Formats: sequence, C-alpha cells, structure tokens
Amino acid sequence: MNPIYVALDTPELEKARAIASAVRGHVGGLKLGLEFFMAQGPQGVRALADIGLPIFLDVKLHDIPNTVAGAMRSLSPLDLAIVNVHAAGGRAMMAAAREAMRPATKVIAVTVLTSLDASDLADIGVGGAPADQVARLADLTCSAGLDGIVCSAHEVAARRAAWSDGLFVIPGIRPAGSDIGDQKRVMTPRQARDAGASVLVVGRPITGAADPAEAAAAIAASLE
Repeated sequence: MNPIYVALDTPELEKARAIASAVRGHVGGLKLGLEFFMAQGPQGVRALADIGLPIFLDVKLHDIPNTVAGAMRSLSPLDLAIVNVHAAGGRAMMAAAREAMRPATKVIAVTVLTSLDASDLADIGVGGAPADQVARLADLTCSAGLDGIVCSAHEVAARRAAWSDGLFVIPGIRPAGSDIGDQKRVMTPRQARDAGASVLVVGRPITGAADPAEAAAAIAASLE
C-alpha cells in the first residue's frame, strides 16, 4: 500500500480536484482538512471521492462526547477511510466518536500538533517534552478503543513499540532540503516510514511544486 496521503489544504474544489487527479497514480490517498471542508462541505468530499482514492478527513473534532458523537454520525455516510478527533477531548469523547462512526472508518486522535514544541506546550500548562505528552495521550487513545493516533515522526518509533497494531498518521513530512514552513518537528518520508509510520501526510512539498505529479512520484520513489 502506498502510504502517502496528499494534503489538499485549499478551499477551492477545482484546484483540489486538479491536484488529486494529477497525483493519483503516485499517492495512496487524499487528506482533506478544515480549510477545504468549511468551504466545500460533504458535497466536496463526495466530489473528490469520485477520483477513487481513500480519504482522510482531518477535522480534529474536540467537544463534549454527545456533540462529537453527533458529528461522527453526520460524517458516517461519507465512507471515509480515516477521520480524527483531539485526544485532549478525553476518553469518553473518544469512545463516543468511535461508537458513532461506521466500523470500516479508522478513527484516530491527534496527540501534539507538529507545529508545537516544548515551549509552546509550557505556554498552555503542559510540562515536559512533546514526546511525554504524546505518550500520555497515545495511551489514553488506545484505552478508549480508537484505531491510532496522529503524532510527529519523532515520536512514532516509541509509540509503535508500545502499540504494535496502531495506525500512525504522520504529518510534518518534508523531503530533504524542503522548507519546513510552520512545522517544528519534521522528518523526511523515508525516515518517518522507517520509524514506523503507517500514513505519511504530505502537503506543500507536493501541492506547492511546479509539477505536483513529479514531486509525488519522487517522494514515492524515495520509499522504495
């Protein structure tokens, strides 16, 4: 299975469709985030599903259990491959999300955003290194019955060792020499895959390239 999911972080349906069509032979799935979903809604997800690639809907739900369960039931007809919540919502919220979503869809939880480092965590009252918080939230996610987590590639090896059958979705992927942008905890595709990543979410290195298909093919080749 090709582990690359291209992140289509745009509000424009036709732009997203054009990129997805161009790269579909070189990636394993599409990642649609809030920017796209807020502009295009469920109908936009259905339009991109017609391309024939699995979809990860990156909405990062975080609310009381009843509200999150209701949102999951609303999303269930979209036949998603993966959808996520925030692990910080707690065990009851995560369990409600898993119960409300169709069984075939993987429900995963975001641990620590890849744009955050230790000083950012300290600002919100979380002590220790990002890896410590990822470990706590990964254990909580597993105990809630979810299918896996979102974490940075820097934490995935340890989490894979602790949760061998978990699904590990890794953003902040940057080919060697790429601009890291607003990410802080990044790794190359090959390094992340070797560390135990299940899914590699790659956005700007593909979508911002002069030739997205060529960029996606190069990343896929680096994993062979």
